[in-house]
Amino acid sequence: MPPLMFAGLVVFLLLGFPVAFSLCAVGLGFGLFFIELGFFTPAYLGNLPPRVFGILSNDLLLAIPFFTLMGAILERCGLAEELLESTAQLFGKIPGGLAFAVVLVGALLGAVTGTVAASVLAMGVIALPIMLRYGYDQRLATGVVAASGTITQLIPPSLVLIVLSDQLGRSVGDMYAGAIGPALLQILLFLAFVAGVAIVAPHRVPALPPEALMARGWPLYLRVLRGMVPPLLLLFLVLGTILLGLATPTEAGAMGTAGAVALAILNGRFSWKLLREAMGNAMRITAMVIYILIGATVFSLVFQGVDGSHWVEGLLANLPGGQIGFLLFVNAFVFVLGFFLDFFEIAFIVVPLLAPVATKLDIDLVWFGVLLCINLQSSFMTPPFGFALFYIRSIAPKFVATQAIYRGAIPWICLQLLLVAIVMIWPEAVTFLIQGGTGVDPATVTIDVPPPAPPSDDDAMPIFR
Repeated sequence: MPPLMFAGLVVFLLLGFPVAFSLCAVGLGFGLFFIELGFFTPAYLGNLPPRVFGILSNDLLLAIPFFTLMGAILERCGLAEELLESTAQLFGKIPGGLAFAVVLVGALLGAVTGTVAASVLAMGVIALPIMLRYGYDQRLATGVVAASGTITQLIPPSLVLIVLSDQLGRSVGDMYAGAIGPALLQILLFLAFVAGVAIVAPHRVPALPPEALMARGWPLYLRVLRGMVPPLLLLFLVLGTILLGLATPTEAGAMGTAGAVALAILNGRFSWKLLREAMGNAMRITAMVIYILIGATVFSLVFQGVDGSHWVEGLLANLPGGQIGFLLFVNAFVFVLGFFLDFFEIAFIVVPLLAPVATKLDIDLVWFGVLLCINLQSSFMTPPFGFALFYIRSIAPKFVATQAIYRGAIPWICLQLLLVAIVMIWPEAVTFLIQGGTGVDPATVTIDVPPPAPPSDDDAMPIFR
């Protein structure tokens, strides 16, 4: 019966039904069917209301609207324009300098916004016309803008990491700490690729002409610092307080939203219209996440009622190669799913089925979650549903061919998959910042308590007559 449920879900998704409603329809439909067949009683579905209430009362998921609202405000407050312009001036005199600036600013912007849409659209609107104007290759220009936005998925405070920590039962702080190393490696890989192109084919990434450059000196350096210091302070306010244990993710998200409003006011961009639009965007994304999670809960409850989790565990735990075979299969499977499903859908449908198998195979779930997060980056750049490519298409000039946008994404997808391989081979890239315990196994601890000494005559209590 579990394979039949999965097949039914695939049919609904291929027909184009919304994922949340497909999950609910398949779960409830098969639930009634299984009751008739006697697999479980109607009372079993009574577990559904407490599960839904548990979702709506989950404090961790409250961080999603806060981080989404923070990103929506920063997207509109003019933070990216000055930062990208000054950084482009800093690197513009060398071949590939604009691409270097896009990668670095995209990473910094992703660290304070947490959303791919905000990063890709901001980079695309500001940087893409300039790159094309000064002779950049169309494929490389569109590819670097899309890739710089997808780094957002891996750089804390990423929404993907929050969702994965909830589904895997691990703390957000550990997940964020584990993602810092791979995020830095991803940035270095992107920069190395741009540098390689600049060396091998400098005509594809030309330097800015002298008339487009500002004079070097402290005015330029101060301008760069003025653009970088506010987002770095906001990054500490959000990520630093979580890693230092000073705030929960929800509290950090609330402080980050307040900081984003303050930056918008300082930049002279704050308005009630901006706040209203940002809140509407945050409400839409939050509602989507909650509906998908409720649908996944309905599907999961019925799926477990027919021992679907045991079926998945038996299927994956016995793959040849043990841990390596499981990880290779899972990453290939998630990569293919990314062609058709959004990362929220993969996280809520697939990850809860994989976590018990990973635990049985003695795989660290924080490392496993970060590995999946790296893989899920590619879902934003793989056709036919690569949202980063859609964003680029919506803002790119008409003379930029859609084929060039899709072909330009290929090298960056390969770099993301290369990072998956690096983290699989070198787990310490994730675990070196995670605080391990004391190194003592509690099961081996013994406490020897000496027997009490016999009382002496001096210790006898006096007798009062």
